[in-house]
Amino acid sequence: MRLPPAAARRLLLQPRRSAAALPPRPAASRAWQQIFIGKKNKTKPPTNKKNPPEQQKLENRTDGKHQKQICQVVLDHFEKQYTRELGDAWTSIRDVLTCPWCWQYAILLNKFSQSPELGNTLHLKGYHPAFQGPLPYLPSSLKCYIRRTPGRFPAQKHQAGKLKEYYLLNAASLLPVLALEVKDGEDVLDLCAAPGGQFHCNEYDDLRSRWLEQTIESFIPDPLIDLITVSKLDGRQFGDLNPKLYDKVLVDAPCSNDRSWLFSSDSQQATLRLIQRKELPSLQFQLLRSALKALRPGGSLVYSTCTLSKAENSDVINLILNSCSNVVPVDISEMAKAVSQEFTFLSGTQQHELMVLPEKGRTWGPMYVAKLKKT
Repeated sequence: MRLPPAAARRLLLQPRRSAAALPPRPAASRAWQQIFIGKKNKTKPPTNKKNPPEQQKLENRTDGKHQKQICQVVLDHFEKQYTRELGDAWTSIRDVLTCPWCWQYAILLNKFSQSPELGNTLHLKGYHPAFQGPLPYLPSSLKCYIRRTPGRFPAQKHQAGKLKEYYLLNAASLLPVLALEVKDGEDVLDLCAAPGGQFHCNEYDDLRSRWLEQTIESFIPDPLIDLITVSKLDGRQFGDLNPKLYDKVLVDAPCSNDRSWLFSSDSQQATLRLIQRKELPSLQFQLLRSALKALRPGGSLVYSTCTLSKAENSDVINLILNSCSNVVPVDISEMAKAVSQEFTFLSGTQQHELMVLPEKGRTWGPMYVAKLKKT
């Protein structure tokens, strides 16, 4: 499917998540007027005079429906694996991943539905535009705002027939689409699309496919929705059914989703996930092989996950490079350099890959990105 130039730039800029874990949807906000004029959504809890101020602040942050409980089974598993793979860096990463009240959230504006007041409101609340460095590729339509302090801007509720003005996301999740460098007129495939929306979106899971359709309805106006193809094929078979059709392919693969798995509510389910985790690299490899079949010679592919796991990241990419003679790595080090003020990266990676590591004040990630080209 070929898109007109005006649509091509915007449709790509929707957020991503992995399909491995399905965290709850964000709680709906109050009316947007309350957001912009800064009204409080609930009364301030009474101060506990028996506790010191810092402890009271901690209790207030973790109180109520937003409280998250760490799954000890998952944490113990990660502790062993990531201490071995990341060394001392894991300690600071763990401190961020297990501390939801220190997390930051980025705001991606919808170019099709922007309020004049929104930019001023974000500025007053301490937000500033992200990606100010000299990026090799940065569409003018990408308007993303971040701030160094933790906290979450109120989400907007999905309303049929009404476009949302912004999307809350982990800022690192924009790096895969920036690495893809989509140009006007190119045919683009997102092999594991939900809950975002890019050009030809393929999502095999029924629930996530419905999320995908809802996201598209919330961010894309009706005339352009007709230009997006949504399919529900098994991604491992997609390339055989649609060979050499696409100029660019994004494989945002099902993965361990470290940030979400740490707060699994069911310990039995968490144990099962950890057992099944061993099978994920095989699935990811099959998805990559399929994506390469769907890619035209000369086309580019970006692979991404939101896990720190070496087995699901560089090991999968190295297996593809060693087993496919018509695939070469693509240098993305310039992109990483241009966004180094926003993100912290794992050292020692190859030029065709990057790994965003969460740290205090820059809690984005985990996010692994690698770029390949089909010769």
